[in-house]
Amino acid sequence: MSLINNPMYKLQRLQAFGCFLLFSSLFSLLTTSTTFALTDAEAAYIARRQLKTLPPNDELPPEVEYEVKVSLTFSNQRLKKAYIGLQALKKAIYSDPMNKTGDWVGSNVCNYTGVFCSEALDDKSLTVVSGVDLNHADIAAHFPAEMGYMTDLALIHINSNRFCGIVPKTMSRLKLMYEFDISNNRFVGPFPEVALSWPTIRFLDLRYNNFEGSIPPELFEKNLDALFLNNNRFKSTIPEAIGKSTVSVVTFANNKFEGCIPHSIGKMSNLNEIIFMNNNLVGCFPEEVGMLTNVTIFDASWNAFTGSLPESLTGMKSIESLDLSHNKLTGTVPENVCKLPKLSNFTFSRNYFQNEPTACQVPSKKDIVFDDIYNCLPGRPKQRSTKECQPVISQLVDCSKDKCAGGGARSPHKPKHKPKPNPDPQPPKQPHPPTPLHHHPPPSPPKESPKTPIKQTGKEEVSPLERSRPPAPPVHPPPVSSPPPVHSPPPPVKPPPAPVYSPPPPVHSPPPPVKSPPPRPNEGIQLPPNLGFQYLSPPPPMFPGY
Repeated sequence: MSLINNPMYKLQRLQAFGCFLLFSSLFSLLTTSTTFALTDAEAAYIARRQLKTLPPNDELPPEVEYEVKVSLTFSNQRLKKAYIGLQALKKAIYSDPMNKTGDWVGSNVCNYTGVFCSEALDDKSLTVVSGVDLNHADIAAHFPAEMGYMTDLALIHINSNRFCGIVPKTMSRLKLMYEFDISNNRFVGPFPEVALSWPTIRFLDLRYNNFEGSIPPELFEKNLDALFLNNNRFKSTIPEAIGKSTVSVVTFANNKFEGCIPHSIGKMSNLNEIIFMNNNLVGCFPEEVGMLTNVTIFDASWNAFTGSLPESLTGMKSIESLDLSHNKLTGTVPENVCKLPKLSNFTFSRNYFQNEPTACQVPSKKDIVFDDIYNCLPGRPKQRSTKECQPVISQLVDCSKDKCAGGGARSPHKPKHKPKPNPDPQPPKQPHPPTPLHHHPPPSPPKESPKTPIKQTGKEEVSPLERSRPPAPPVHPPPVSSPPPVHSPPPPVKPPPAPVYSPPPPVHSPPPPVKSPPPRPNEGIQLPPNLGFQYLSPPPPMFPGY
């Protein structure tokens, strides 16, 4: 009997084939639940598709260009315009692996997945589309110009997708925009200035994209509650207008911001959390930092700050987590900072401090953590060598003369002494032939020379935190210890803001969720309608704690 006709051989083959089918099914299930990363070529293709469709004058295409079937009926014209905008968005989709927009068919747009309707703010007899929430749908697409037709939108949440291209200027027509979360996508270009045209915007999340350039100062004049700019390619100084901001949470982390921390920071009375981590910020800390009496989390790690810490830091009475690690700070750690009443974590490792009071070595409470490793502290474990310390501590920075601390910048220029006129009359001089006058143009105002970011060198590598989920995307600095989540009590709102409940995205080394309180609206502003879920926008995958 041949081997092929052997019954035992056939049985073994069937068993092997069954195992192959089982493993294939499992593999298929696993792979369908993961995201499909776009290649650079695919992202460029989607961006080109968008640029070909955007009108040259940033005006919306006329509605007559869109053929709507006669059989489709709408209860009002606003729903018809929303239908045009949603169908244009569906047409702009390159990939929808979860088929989230599969039911975007027909005139009943309020039944579309991820689309929410409510009463119009100006006419309660009308039903309008007020929200689009496609978080974590893994959709590859771009924003079409027709999004500008959806003028009743108060909420757009598309975090953790694969959107590419730019935010079109036609979206400046969305005057009711309240929450705009496009984090963890592949948007490009300068800061989306359409956000500056939205009078009621409160929550703006641009994290984990490829925006670049400078931040417009007008951004900090908006009545925002939460502003997330981290993990982009922004490169500029932080505008002095930050002192006008009403935000409770703001993150600048993992960009290329340079220059000083603005002195106006002390005027941010609503601020609870601020993150400067991993930029090119330099100089001494301004004294005004101590005026942040409500701040609970302050992170300025992985920069190039120099000089000694100001004693004014003791004014941060609410601080819980203070991270100043990976800088070039010197001098003595202020004792009273280590005694702040709510402090639970003070990390000043990987600097060049030479003195540390006992209060910063032995915590007064069990739940306080001090991290002082890799400094120049005599008698303390895990410190830098003398060879490492000497080049820095031999050239200490005098913060009283540092412009970032206000020393050099605030010294007034003494007026030149003018000689007193001689009261005695002088005899007339013999006239000389007049010399020809050369008319020179008035001098142009001096241009401020750009500040060159100081690259930090000698950063020790820190092992990433162990997580049960896949590792985070590659970034410049290693993750640092996570500060505790902050739960800011929500102020009373009238009427309630547009609620959003978005579960945390599939994160890599996830941070604790940042729960930003509902924004405090002005009495004269009418809030968007209640959509039936809670105001909570999750952070995209990022460093632990941010």
